[in-house]
Amino acid sequence: MTVRVGLTGGIASGKSTVSAILAGLGAVVVDADVIAREVVARGTPGLAAVVEEFGPDLLTPDGELDRPAMGALVFADPAARRRLESIVHPLVHRRSAELEAAADPGAVVVHDIPLLAEVGRAGQFDAVVVVDAPTEVQVSRMVEDRGWTREEAEARIAAQASREDRLSIATHVVVNAGTLDDLRRRIEEVYAELSARAGAA
Repeated sequence: MTVRVGLTGGIASGKSTVSAILAGLGAVVVDADVIAREVVARGTPGLAAVVEEFGPDLLTPDGELDRPAMGALVFADPAARRRLESIVHPLVHRRSAELEAAADPGAVVVHDIPLLAEVGRAGQFDAVVVVDAPTEVQVSRMVEDRGWTREEAEARIAAQASREDRLSIATHVVVNAGTLDDLRRRIEEVYAELSARAGAA
């Protein structure tokens, strides 16, 4: 039986690295962020719906969605964010379901969902893997790796679910505060458990 896994983590927690390791181990990874970009790519009905809702000013000269402008708009305006989500989320859910349906029986299907705690969908999965990092580690990664100010980093963390909220939905916690080898070993342990569950079902 397919085991459906929700993967989440706060910004700069290392979730993308965990996702890549899981894919390398054989998991089928359904990445909500990648799909969210696909469904509003140039020429898609999704992008047409976004333009109809928010206007053509959010397009680049070559007809792509201006992601920085869209991000700035919805980050500052919760109502605008909800309007955008009402367009994008159904399209993402539909595409995610198609990818999951195409997976082999007995696969570990990992849905990489950054805002899993925020959208209240944890109960839809057989297991939830939360990538956790201390807040100070998240801040330092954003400042050092992304060039953000400390204030920008802290504001982005504050806009997401708290660590406590994320940890409360976890069936497996992956602490990413050490080396890449430490992280890989922990992911291998978690994947072995999930694979055994898929094989036993």
